[in-house]
Amino acid sequence: MTVGKHSRLRLQLCHCINTAAEGGQVAYAFPKLCCHFGDRSLVPDVAVFRWERIPFDGDGEVPDDFRLVPDWVVEILSPDRSSNRVIGKILYCLEQGCQLGWLIDPIDS
Repeated sequence: MTVGKHSRLRLQLCHCINTAAEGGQVAYAFPKLCCHFGDRSLVPDVAVFRWERIPFDGDGEVPDDFRLVPDWVVEILSPDRSSNRVIGKILYCLEQGCQLGWLIDPIDS
């Protein structure tokens, strides 16, 4: 379950990435986007896709169904989540072709 601090950090991170990357159509960060790839469906805290890989539909809208691995995943560790499980999720993404994976531990400053 997402807690307030976790949710706020996710929102701020998406905002910073999108402020830097959306205008030039470089990339876009999606919060809590379900991504289907390999033999799993994962919902990273933040999934970032290079602009040219975003599967826009015929109307130029983002579809509901993403069937590809993100280019960059960010996981924010919550007090109730196992770091080993979260690291395993990031490693799976990297094995499937993700280019970058971040684990953020808000407690470890």
